[in-house]
Amino acid sequence: MIGHVDADCFYVSAERVRYPHLQGMPVGVLGNHGACIIAKSYEMKAAGVPTGMPIWEATPICPKGVFVKRDFRWYEALSRKMLAIVQEASPRVEFYSIDEQFFTTTEHTQEFAGRLQGEILQRVGVPVSIGIAPTKTLAKLISDSSKPFGCGVIHNDRERLALLRDRPVTDITGIARRSAKRLAEHGIHTCEDFANADRAFVRWLLTKRGEDLWWELNGTPVIPILIARPRHKFVSRGGSIGKASCDPQRVHAFVVRNVERLVEALTHYRICCDSLILTLLFTNEPERSLRSSLLGSRADFEALLEAAMYLLPRVWQPRSAYVHYMHVIADGLRPLANRQRSLFEQSQLVDIKHRINNEMGRFVLRSGATLPLVDVYGDAANEYDICDIYGKSCF
Repeated sequence: MIGHVDADCFYVSAERVRYPHLQGMPVGVLGNHGACIIAKSYEMKAAGVPTGMPIWEATPICPKGVFVKRDFRWYEALSRKMLAIVQEASPRVEFYSIDEQFFTTTEHTQEFAGRLQGEILQRVGVPVSIGIAPTKTLAKLISDSSKPFGCGVIHNDRERLALLRDRPVTDITGIARRSAKRLAEHGIHTCEDFANADRAFVRWLLTKRGEDLWWELNGTPVIPILIARPRHKFVSRGGSIGKASCDPQRVHAFVVRNVERLVEALTHYRICCDSLILTLLFTNEPERSLRSSLLGSRADFEALLEAAMYLLPRVWQPRSAYVHYMHVIADGLRPLANRQRSLFEQSQLVDIKHRINNEMGRFVLRSGATLPLVDVYGDAANEYDICDIYGKSCF
């Protein structure tokens, strides 16, 4: 059997661990620039505040709300404690995300799930919901349906079908809005409809990934527990730049910052890339994205910045467009140890920068082009990077 542990409102719960007076209050956790709500308590959700809403729109809706700035360093510390407890209960644990883990188990009773739940609450202080089922997809569905602070176990087909009945297909991890729309065109609206659909038809419509989910919903495990990090397909850095801007200096500074973050990630994972992609999202124009091939496989700041600067004026069209989001993406990844070095590379400066920042603190030594970002580097909350989570695996 497979278990799924999912923290309830994790960021808010983590804040309540160190600030107990927040218990029972409507709490919103703010993102990088202190503007948008990236997580909320059940109390704030009940007041009608959605994730992603700016604080100035949320305050009139929930005047008693308390808003705190995110602290990913703290969340990671609690997440590691949760992981250690689950690893005590199971020899095979998949670190699925900062607040979720899958694990194999020979115990599949409500009592076992309740004991694990109580252990995490007592030792970490974070409430979790737990689901146990024959497959990962069913385990996640049952833990989601047990929130908040509940446990659910599927032992037989009767309980499986009861879980799937009347539940929208979008509740299945892997079925996003576009897939749901395609399924709806063929009369498939609920998880039960999906499980009862013709398997070959599902594969034709949603490829092998859809077929895997069909098997999982019908109780046959085909998606394995991954106890090791899968290889990266690409590495990306970016996100919101705060208030949308068409200021060339500010947009340029954010590109440089994200290239520095990207190099930091590539160095950490000892990989390099063959090409770089720059994507800009605008408030008043469609999203644009372009790729630049690199001269060999690279992971150094100079080469990636040169590629990004080549792309920037070509992606930023027209220049009057307001940029509010960007991604710098390393593609064509390969191990750093296997790459062919260029005769013209000057690794000494990169190594010195890396060594100083490791010893003195992140971004102590950084490009002068990022100096205009006083709001970013003046905020200690930006010293830690949630994008250290790749895909669904981190640490």
